[in-house]
Amino acid sequence: MKIISWNIDSLNAALTSDSSRALMSRAVLATIKNEDPDIIAIQETKLPHNGPSKKHKEILAEEFGDYDYVWVSSCEPARKGYAGNMTFYKKGLMPLVTFPKIGAPDTMDFEGRIATLEFEDFFFTQVYTPNAGNELKRLPLRQIWDEKYADYLEELDKIKPVVATGDFNVAHKEIDLAHPENNRMSAGFTDEEREGFTNLLNRGFIDSFRHINGDVEGAYTWWAQRVKTSKINNSGWRIDYFLVSDRIKDLVKDSKMVDSGERQDHAPILLNIDLEK
Repeated sequence: MKIISWNIDSLNAALTSDSSRALMSRAVLATIKNEDPDIIAIQETKLPHNGPSKKHKEILAEEFGDYDYVWVSSCEPARKGYAGNMTFYKKGLMPLVTFPKIGAPDTMDFEGRIATLEFEDFFFTQVYTPNAGNELKRLPLRQIWDEKYADYLEELDKIKPVVATGDFNVAHKEIDLAHPENNRMSAGFTDEEREGFTNLLNRGFIDSFRHINGDVEGAYTWWAQRVKTSKINNSGWRIDYFLVSDRIKDLVKDSKMVDSGERQDHAPILLNIDLEK
């Protein structure tokens, strides 16, 4: 089974805008489509609470007609047009879909951050993890989220194996960003967030990219948009992951980044796993 995950940073813009960035986003979508994955996980859709519009649905039907899809958006009391995700799966697959609330603090459970698809032999779940924010204002809440999310994945894993993907908003180790020495107190590289990710892995999961690729350096999934040369100079972070239950780690055949061309921000990631075994 081939799965691709991507933080798109506004599905509406990617589908309907004519800006240069939107054109680059559509090129990335075309690359994803050409990979012919079984599942596509999209984070940060930023759609309204009632989901894709009629125009969005028409475009998706034309471009991704081989897929069914489900979505979850931010709703009150959370901010409108915030976070959200969408999961595409090949027609013929018949998952049981849930949008769980995990007892997260503040409005996090209402921000459209998790979608879980239960298949016969495994759970597939995607997440858009809350950012610690400017001046780390949301870091204490993020720490609670990390613990609650780890609890959630562990409970799923007790039932059947798990494939979890998404934007986890943390570079786990120094090797996972270009300039660790300059980012000790930056959101996504605090000791607290890194410890939260370590705790998640210790619940019985592996980082599939490191499992397959070892300590390869310079492999990133995100480059800051505000720094025009960040991608040219490969001054990036690896904050997007495919995690799998430890007991199915040997079924992972590949885990890598997908080329996103000139587009900065997130690159898609790809997992190839032989779940039929």
